[in-house]
Amino acid sequence: MATLLRKIGLIRLHNRDTEDPKHHHNHRGGGAPQSASLRGKGGAKSGGHKQAPHPGGAGDASPGPGKGKGKRAAELAPRDKQQPPPPPPGAAGAVGASGAGGPRERAAGARAGPGPAVAAAATATAGGSLVPAARQQHCTQVRSRRLMKELQDIARLSDRFISVELVDESLFDWNVKLHQVDKDSVLWQDMKETNTEFILLNLTFPDNFPFSPPFMRVLSPRLENGYVLDGGAICMELLTPRGWSSAYTVEAVMRQFAASLVKGQGRICRKAGKSKKSFSRKEAEATFKSLVKTHEKYGWVTPPVSDG
Repeated sequence: MATLLRKIGLIRLHNRDTEDPKHHHNHRGGGAPQSASLRGKGGAKSGGHKQAPHPGGAGDASPGPGKGKGKRAAELAPRDKQQPPPPPPGAAGAVGASGAGGPRERAAGARAGPGPAVAAAATATAGGSLVPAARQQHCTQVRSRRLMKELQDIARLSDRFISVELVDESLFDWNVKLHQVDKDSVLWQDMKETNTEFILLNLTFPDNFPFSPPFMRVLSPRLENGYVLDGGAICMELLTPRGWSSAYTVEAVMRQFAASLVKGQGRICRKAGKSKKSFSRKEAEATFKSLVKTHEKYGWVTPPVSDG
């Protein structure tokens, strides 16, 4: 009996489950809302991490992050190749002058003129000629002022020891007349006997005078000894770059030369034929260069006469 009752209860439970559609629907679809809600939550979460659209444009498709960057780089690459980088500031003049770039760039360059780079290059190119030119002009001014003062001082001399004539009106080329030497010397006697009123010398002043010595040589009469060498060159240490001082004046140099003529027993040449041969500048320059080299090697000490 108890067994029969249990069977009947099981049958009823089975019929209720199979016949009640509402219960059957709730039983079978009970997990759907939950899964739907889970899907909704997942969508919301995934929507929060959704990548922002690329600023390239609203009409782009929605490719992945890697594909979007690659496509954008591929679009920009041809533009970079076609469009050169803009010139630096100040180079507009160079672009316009060279004709590079389009018409607008050339017009802008022509209006702007040469930029700093071009101007610096031009200055560097011209700098090699500007600096020497300015220096030469300064040296010319110093030389001119000094020589003008020298001429004024010589004109004031009371004893008329020397006089000056400009060669071709050049302030830098002088003919100097030495009117007096020691009256007790044989040279003075020669001058009286030959009716020689003066000894004529030529002085040319270099560009950097008074910091370099003038070149001085005898023109006439033809002298022997007295430290006067071939061509009329004069052997005096103070006429060399090593022995020269900017403090020396023309008057002081001429007085030293007159003393050296007497000391070296200078005489007027009276030999037939030789006395009429004039000195040459070319020979004097060659002789002077040779004697300077000799004295630089052995010094300027004059050996005694007894030693030859």
